[in-house]
Formats: sequence, structure tokens, C-alpha cells
Amino acid sequence: MARILVTDDAAFMRMQLKNIFESLGHEVVGEAENGLVAIDLYNELKPELVTMDITMPEMNGVEAVKEIKKSDPDATIVMCSAMGQQQMVLEAIQAGAKDFIVKPFDQERIKQAIEKII
Repeated sequence: MARILVTDDAAFMRMQLKNIFESLGHEVVGEAENGLVAIDLYNELKPELVTMDITMPEMNGVEAVKEIKKSDPDATIVMCSAMGQQQMVLEAIQAGAKDFIVKPFDQERIKQAIEKII
């Protein structure tokens, strides 16, 4: 079981991911609506996994990954992207993200991503 921080500016997407993670036996320890909040919650909660949306207000996911990795190079982050965001996903992977999942979310794909990196 992993302790997970879910980051997405859409409450519906956070709820959907939380439900999937909990059904897989994981614990969602926090939810962030943008990159700035994700950084603060990461430092406070020290989750084992962070899901990070790419396009968000205040601070996007790529910038948030860079900031989290500065403070914790071992952070495990999975990007969540919509179709057509390949360039930003590539930037996020280069910044240190371990994997990515595409919206709309597929429970089996999420399960595979978690098993691969945890």
C-alpha cells in the first residue's frame, strides 16, 4: 500500500483518481489543486507517490516536478496528461517524473504504473 498525493486542478479528476487508488488498496494522504499546493503538501506529508497534472493554474506540473525534485531527488512522481501533451510529458520525464498516465483514467493502466515504480 502506498501513501499518495493527488494533484489536479479539477476536483472531479482528483476524486476519480482517489477512488481508483483506494479501490487498489492505497491511501490518498492529500489532494492539491495546483503545483504550488502540491509542493507544500509534498514537503508536509512526504507521500510515497505523487500524481501530477500538467496543465494547472498558479504553477504547472512540469515546474512543480522540478521544485519537488530539488528538495527530494528520490521523489516518485507520475504525470497525468490529456492527449496531445506529449512535449510537456517529455519535459516532465526529463525533469524526473517516473511515468505518465493519460486521461481519461484507466484503472488497469494506473495499477500497472504503480506496480512498476513502487
